[in-house]
Amino acid sequence: MPIVLHPAAYTRRRSAMPGRQPTPLPPPSRAAIEGAGFELVERTDPSVLFADSLLVTGEVARTTAFEQGFPFFEREVDGTWEPEPHVPDDQAMVVNVRHRGLVVLSGCGHAGIVNITRHAMAVTGIPTVHAVLGGFHLSGPVFEPVIAPTVGALRALSPAMLVPAHCTGYRAQMALATALPGAYVHNAVGTTFRFG
Repeated sequence: MPIVLHPAAYTRRRSAMPGRQPTPLPPPSRAAIEGAGFELVERTDPSVLFADSLLVTGEVARTTAFEQGFPFFEREVDGTWEPEPHVPDDQAMVVNVRHRGLVVLSGCGHAGIVNITRHAMAVTGIPTVHAVLGGFHLSGPVFEPVIAPTVGALRALSPAMLVPAHCTGYRAQMALATALPGAYVHNAVGTTFRFG
């Protein structure tokens, strides 16, 4: 079975917030994945899987002025740590549901949930977003200034369903629920969503 990965997925990274010890962010092991019997497909471009029914976004274009990544992320290059605010291997999955539009599923949303959604629209050529689900990564003081413009941009995209998950944070959840009450769905572990 193939696994689609961005070539930068194996990069050694760490979170180096000022005043704190750096926290390592271990990359996946190429040998372990291949040893488990998977075929690695390393690409930066979008990939279509499962009989052309599922899109993996590939490297997401950074188009918003407000989603500028992680100022405290670093990557190791030749034994030295250097800044890497934009995590290039952040990808999402996209499905076009007939007569409804795109369903965008984000992992942790490091590229920014608006960048991810706009990228999905650009790659597919489909202007309608039915649902956006997953991590929006708006938690904590560093990302709080990004909440208002994110909410405004998502409101303009007008998804029928908005399901922010784990790393979105309480303040962003409340702002999204207030701004898009008809679309907002509170998420919990084990919830199943069906689109058709």
